[in-house]
Amino acid sequence: QVQLVESGGGLVQPGGSLRLSCAASGTMFSTYIMHWYRQPPGKQRELVATITSGGQTTYVHSVKGRFTISRDNAKNTVSLQMNSLKPEDTAVYYCYAGRYDGLAAWGQGTLVTVSS
Repeated sequence: QVQLVESGGGLVQPGGSLRLSCAASGTMFSTYIMHWYRQPPGKQRELVATITSGGQTTYVHSVKGRFTISRDNAKNTVSLQMNSLKPEDTAVYYCYAGRYDGLAAWGQGTLVTVSS
């Protein structure tokens, strides 16, 4: 089973950038598909970006061209580079790991606030 810890959230002005990181402990990190989700205040959690073990990526339409998900299987980390941030990007961001056999884990979340 993998355990996840996010970091890198904070307050940023509109147009600014932040980089979120998710550190995984446990074994077989490379076998997990990794995701970033977010939950804006008062709204449902939504999938933001996904990266497979082989490095294929997908994004929700609202962040395409602004966010980049990446992973380092040697360091057991997944990152989310967020550029051109907008107030509507304000949310708690969660790292999620899922595997073909049903094993899955959530991180505790990190708050990103985009405000002037």
